[in-house]
Amino acid sequence: MLNIVIFGPPGAGKGTQSKIVAQEFGLKHISTGEILRAAIVEQSPLGIEAQRRIDKGNFVSDEIAIGLIKEELSKNGAVKGYVFDGFPRNTLQAAKLDEMLGSTGHSVTMMISLEVTDDELVARLLNRGKETDRPDDKEESIIRKRLDIYENTTRPVLDFYKNQGKFKGIDGMGSVNEIFERICTAIRNAQ
Repeated sequence: MLNIVIFGPPGAGKGTQSKIVAQEFGLKHISTGEILRAAIVEQSPLGIEAQRRIDKGNFVSDEIAIGLIKEELSKNGAVKGYVFDGFPRNTLQAAKLDEMLGSTGHSVTMMISLEVTDDELVARLLNRGKETDRPDDKEESIIRKRLDIYENTTRPVLDFYKNQGKFKGIDGMGSVNEIFERICTAIRNAQ
């Protein structure tokens, strides 16, 4: 089973790349962002709480994120593997993902980190904020707060996977296709 974590700061292109990588390799794409946005649209209790946190530039709680992933994994038993997009965001979530996959005899195959400069990330997110209805992409101050959270809370996940020998940094600058080709090369070299 091929299980890939696509990792990087907000605006690095995780969602875009995760979808096309999943399609290329026949894997199930699991996006915590998409799952959460669906809950927000439905105005479920989880969605309302998630919206409140996101509007302030915060991530959702570990409990919510882990529960969503566990539920998704239980729905998709017969797959070739997964591409995780937006999860794990911290070392607790990474350990829980290992535990969840380990309970079925599987593990994370590799973690691909998209490396992009902060200035480029801000520009991408502000542009996305103009094109979509995502409130967390409309104000530079909220974007900068999200980047700070990433640096302080999420980035340590890199060391978690480096220590397991599963980390691969990928240059996230360039066209979607250029980045995709770099990712595909890394995956094929790891198989």
